[in-house]
Formats: sequence, structure tokens, C-alpha cells
Amino acid sequence: MIDTEIKPFSATAFKDGEFVDVTDADVKGKWAIFFFYPADFTFVCPTELGDVADKYEELQKLGVEVFSVSTDTHFVHKAWHDASETIGKIKYYMLGDQNGTITNNFGVMRPGQGLADRATFLIDPDGVIQAMEITAEGIGRDADDLMRKVKAAQYVRNNPGQVCPAKWKEGDETLAPSLDLVGKI
Repeated sequence: MIDTEIKPFSATAFKDGEFVDVTDADVKGKWAIFFFYPADFTFVCPTELGDVADKYEELQKLGVEVFSVSTDTHFVHKAWHDASETIGKIKYYMLGDQNGTITNNFGVMRPGQGLADRATFLIDPDGVIQAMEITAEGIGRDADDLMRKVKAAQYVRNNPGQVCPAKWKEGDETLAPSLDLVGKI
């Protein structure tokens, strides 16, 4: 999936108190995070979605849009948004993928269940997947680590010939891969 372009899709999302249509064309030209989760009104999912909501303003400053995706409908997303204090703080797109197109496009549909895996994809402005993470049902994701990955991907894109080593954080030294570095790290 890394270095592949996202596939066409069309869906309805709940965002800012409204239902809005979203397509793959809306993703191009900006950084995007697709944040898949199994289902609304569950347990680990709201903790993750709330964690991303807390970082949304900072992500926006980095030029990143967030699209959470589950196989629930946009109507269920609205009901959850209205019923939960944690989900109520979400300002990003909550895509309804009841036909499974987006979930299958990203290869994270659980066979025979109709639910998405817990998966995150970072998409560059060309619509190309630059990072992905898939975890087991009981393992929640960390928005701070997602922020680190976003900043690393943006740094690498803006600084050709440079790479970000393990645990890299904004402002840390990077590497310039070359014959001179072979065996010296």
C-alpha cells in the first residue's frame, strides 16, 4: 500500500453539524489522514477519536485534513456526536462507509464482519500513501505518534535526499543516505 495512490470513492460525512459529500478528489492537494475504526458507540474507538480531535487544530496548521472512517452511516456518526462528550468535540470529517468501498479500497475490511480494522493511513498531497499503521482490536493508537509521523513525512517531502531516523522529532538531526554512511550508523 505504501507509495500507491488512493482509489476513487464517494461518501457522505458528518462534519460541523452537517452532512457533506466527500470524494477522493477532495483529498488531493493536501495532506490527509484516513483513520479507520471498527464501530461507533464502542470502547477503544472513542478514546482514539477523541485523542485525534485534541490534535486536530495542530494538524490543520500543518495542512492536514482528517477523515475518520467506519462502516456505520453518517446518521449514526451524528447520533454518536450528539450523545458522547468525547465524540462531540470532533471537528473533522466522520465518513460513513456502509457499503465498504473505502474500507475495502484500503484493504482493512475484516472478512465476514463488515467492520474496519483499526488502521491509519497518511496520504500526501498527490494522493499517495506515505505511512500506515494497523493494530489489533484491543490496541489503541496514539495521536502524538501520528503527529510525529506527519511531521517526518512532510520533512522528507520538503527536503529531498534527507531521511528521518528512529524516534525523530521536529528539529532533530536527519540523515542524508550515501555511500559514506554505509556501516557507520
